[in-house]
Amino acid sequence: MSGKVIILGPAHPLRGGGLTTFNHRLARAFLAEGYDCHIYSFSLQYPSFLFPGSSQYTDEPAPEGLTIHTKVNSINPFNWWLVGEELRRLRPDIIVVRYWLPFMGPALGTILRRVRKNKHTRIIALTDNVIPHERRPGDVPFTRYFLKSCDAFITMSEKVMQDLRQFEPTKPAIQVPHPLYDNFGEPVSGVTAREHLRKKGVKIGNTDKVLLFFGFIRKYKGLDMLLDAMADPRVQAAGIKLLVAGEFYEDEKGYAQQIEKLGIADRLMLCTGFIPDQDVRYYLSAADAVVQPYRNATQSGVTPLSYHFEKPMIVTNVGGLPALVPNERVGLVVQPEAGALADGIIRFFELGADHFIPHLRTEKEKYSWHRLVDSIIKIIP
Repeated sequence: MSGKVIILGPAHPLRGGGLTTFNHRLARAFLAEGYDCHIYSFSLQYPSFLFPGSSQYTDEPAPEGLTIHTKVNSINPFNWWLVGEELRRLRPDIIVVRYWLPFMGPALGTILRRVRKNKHTRIIALTDNVIPHERRPGDVPFTRYFLKSCDAFITMSEKVMQDLRQFEPTKPAIQVPHPLYDNFGEPVSGVTAREHLRKKGVKIGNTDKVLLFFGFIRKYKGLDMLLDAMADPRVQAAGIKLLVAGEFYEDEKGYAQQIEKLGIADRLMLCTGFIPDQDVRYYLSAADAVVQPYRNATQSGVTPLSYHFEKPMIVTNVGGLPALVPNERVGLVVQPEAGALADGIIRFFELGADHFIPHLRTEKEKYSWHRLVDSIIKIIP
């Protein structure tokens, strides 16, 4: 197989969380199948006043074997025209463009309109979100402007497909499961993982019962509900602890006040800075289960990460999560409220992690990168 593919979306040195990791891994999947694949990333992704984290950039070394062009300025229309012209002249066979936030609609939509003038390049949008979790003025026109510049679409959840069809009812679109994040290394033993975290100052014992909340902390992800669940008398009596690993993308003061009011600080391990890639496997391997207490969701990159490390999940019954986590097989599905989360936590430890492992190993076979690459190629109009 051959051809030139451009992935248009966040990449190193941007932190970008799951988006950056996904784009790197997708590029490797295209390369492995014989394509000439480059990534076009952002020189400026967000103006600093719009970025909720501590830094947009990582100090980690660039990924080996990938060609990344740092080109796109999200707020400079002249730059959009220049990048569009560059890609138009380059004439890639396929552009796979990531769409996760309407703010990016004007920049990406303008670039792609320039590219389309070459009458050759096919544009496939990998739509993480169409209607965002947190609504803002301009969402609808920005999204519509972007979607009109694309030839076909890949979604990774039924919810996003439904949202997409409100805007684009007829263009080709298929749903493909989010592939596994298998680029963070192999799991390590719980003892090894916890020893590694203790060296970083995390107060975690080898026999502790540990739940993990992993990823950026934002309102829709429901950490506050999980904190309320941790205060449930049954959870406290069982001695269960919560490891929070991820950077605050909103004001952390409200969470600190909630923790103090609930009196649960002694059962929390807060690692609320950015988690480097090389440490991800230790957080996942140290946990008994991963909790995703979301208020709303399309899909979550934490789910395929949990599959890769064979960690059972406790998820809320919102968006695409229940379809990805068969109840009482690879995890537990509960209602998005503190009492139901507490019920699920107690139920998990009643069943034990070993109940879920065989089902996790069977289910994870569905989530391959080859399947995603194959779907992108086949959907080209």
